[in-house]
Amino acid sequence: MRTINVAEITKAVRQLCMDAAYYLPQDIYEGLKKGRETEESPVGCVVLDQIIKNAEIAREEDRPYCQDTGMTLVFLSIGQDVHLEGGDLTEAVNAGVAAGYVEGYLRKSVVAEPLFNRKNTGNNTPAIIYTEIVPGDKIDIQVELKGFGSENKSDVAMLVPADGVEGVKKAVLDIVKHAGPNPCPPIVLGIGIGGTMDKAAVMSKKALLRPIDVPHKDPEYAKLEEEILGMVNKTGIGPQLGGTTTCIGVNIEWGPTHIAGLPVAVTIMCHAARHAHVEL
Repeated sequence: MRTINVAEITKAVRQLCMDAAYYLPQDIYEGLKKGRETEESPVGCVVLDQIIKNAEIAREEDRPYCQDTGMTLVFLSIGQDVHLEGGDLTEAVNAGVAAGYVEGYLRKSVVAEPLFNRKNTGNNTPAIIYTEIVPGDKIDIQVELKGFGSENKSDVAMLVPADGVEGVKKAVLDIVKHAGPNPCPPIVLGIGIGGTMDKAAVMSKKALLRPIDVPHKDPEYAKLEEEILGMVNKTGIGPQLGGTTTCIGVNIEWGPTHIAGLPVAVTIMCHAARHAHVEL
């Protein structure tokens, strides 16, 4: 049994929030540069040049990559041989988010109640927290900053088994076409297939944590990722003002589902595909 004080989690989450906001993951940066090399639209090339330069300035000057520093998603994989002490886990995570956003000068975008009052909480809490218990004596923490220009264009399609692979492709393409340029492309697509409606959505969020240059370990799903990427890049949506680089990565996660169902969740992530990770 290994004992970890929740203060360590607070400290780690604080730093991850700032790191994710300032430093675009290398795979995303390289994906944007690759898109620039193949982009066929002159205007699209200009837009990609600006996006890439923005990422470089943000990293060099420790500044937020985008003014929308998102709603904070925190994925915790906690080893079953870990004993937490020193306070409540949820409170510790939210304390880390609050510290990261206040001390890191990140925009606070969370409202405490969604419909009638919508008063800003002032520190971007509470975070959306997903916790799973895994073997071992370590804690894996992944922070994902989800801007809402792209979140608002994400969607779920409740298909039936007869829809099959082609139905999945069509559902994803319909969601992307409906989103158009609004999610600030080039986008990254996280796709969750299977489970229930809610489980598919969570899988689609977790899919975005995998580097876009690492294909799915199952060759059939890896092929599907590649096919969807090609289809999306033929839409002409391009990098915000038209072109051939609409999407730089497609990641799929799947799970078991009911004999009567085929849920498909598509989380659209803008080019500010920000996440950071640490293991305690």
